[in-house]
Amino acid sequence: MTVSEPRNEPQGAPAKALSTFDATAIIVGLIIGSGIFKLPQLVAMNSGSQTGFYLIWVLGGVISLMGALCYAELATCYPSAGGDYHFLSRAFGPHLSFLFAWSRLAVVTTGPIAILGFVFGDYASNLLRLGEYSSSIYAALSVIGFTALNLIGIRETKGAQNILTILEVGGVIAVIITGVFFATGGDAGTVATAASAPPLAAPALAAASSPGGAAVVSAPWYATAPLALLFVLFTFGGWNDGAYISAELRSPGGMVRALVISMAVVTALYLLVNFAYVNSLGLAGVAASETVAADVLHKAFGNIGSQFISVAVAISSLTSINSTIIVGARSNYALGCDWRALRWLGRWNARSDAPRNALLLQSAIALGLIAISTSTGHGFQSLIDYTLPVFWFFVMMVGVGLFVLRRADPDRPRGYRVPFYPLTPLVFIATCAFLLYSSLSYAGSGAWFGVAVLGVGGVVMLFSGTARASTAREASTHSSGSTD
Repeated sequence: MTVSEPRNEPQGAPAKALSTFDATAIIVGLIIGSGIFKLPQLVAMNSGSQTGFYLIWVLGGVISLMGALCYAELATCYPSAGGDYHFLSRAFGPHLSFLFAWSRLAVVTTGPIAILGFVFGDYASNLLRLGEYSSSIYAALSVIGFTALNLIGIRETKGAQNILTILEVGGVIAVIITGVFFATGGDAGTVATAASAPPLAAPALAAASSPGGAAVVSAPWYATAPLALLFVLFTFGGWNDGAYISAELRSPGGMVRALVISMAVVTALYLLVNFAYVNSLGLAGVAASETVAADVLHKAFGNIGSQFISVAVAISSLTSINSTIIVGARSNYALGCDWRALRWLGRWNARSDAPRNALLLQSAIALGLIAISTSTGHGFQSLIDYTLPVFWFFVMMVGVGLFVLRRADPDRPRGYRVPFYPLTPLVFIATCAFLLYSSLSYAGSGAWFGVAVLGVGGVVMLFSGTARASTAREASTHSSGSTD
């Protein structure tokens, strides 16, 4: 088996404009979202005790770090704006990678952008309402605004991301300080597993971030702990998208440092904020609270605390919107680099150092999802949940691809190697397989939606002409080219 090399294209290529700090800010922004203000409730319900509660968060951090180390080897060995798409192309050829990129373009990336827009809109509307469709207006403005910022240039985009990430982390730290020092007195207790509320309904992950979706599972803790781990890993999600900016890092080892630092920072923050929750409300109180962070701040500061958490969640949503727009457009760009009929997506604007066409298409799809959601009155959370099996399948295949590329491309210079190989990637692959199984179980018949997305992608692939001989470009072999 041979691994094809990228070839030069005339549309321009990414420049090395990001420092390790910039990359860390983007990755932290990808990981920390509004979930940390909601999901601890569901984790507490399924943990059984404080010890189990904290251990599950630690385990989630360790597993995520294992995955990050696998991605770090691939990203330093094959730096590309294509990220996962590029790794899959090299390991398994163009067709599997096309389906992956298609699923991201169709809903896996654009759907979360729309959902995060609505989350921002809901909390911003608590501060200043813009009429009957306030949440939708805020959602659309956030997508348009951050897309415009990305079109202006990566330097402006990374500057905004750095500021937003600092504010976001500051909000989490404020909750930690409040829960540890100003809103203490929670009863340690344990969470009863008796069905004191309706059973957790499928799709489970829809309940994870939707009001009223919480429930206590009627089962012993050792039976529900895997479900708690699923929620924890969901809050750690996003670190894998850091690979999409690997071609834009100035330092060859910057991606390894950015991923490791990001995972360490996020894990520490998650442990501290959950300690603050339990210290303030008690484990049973966390399990009973649908707005745990708001309850902690309200306990200490009353209505002012509730308003603060609205600002914190709004900032967190904006941080995630911007970082998702950054990485999402780059996978679309990589798709255009490889498929002749989609070459218009593979144009990189040298002046703004951004994939302009990819950004515009991504924005149009996200705005379309917002418009449809507004007209129908239904959110897209279930849409995202139904595609989770697709997502975890492809991430698992990236882990398998590490083994494939080690064997097929042994002479490739590797500035970084996964420690404890092959154990580390094997544990990562096994975890992805577990999450794939779990997401299939909880999505139920809805998992067929993800299959339908891939089916449509297969049809699009048939009409996209032939794949080029190369995979998505490696920016390390180019310099910036012409504008589009």
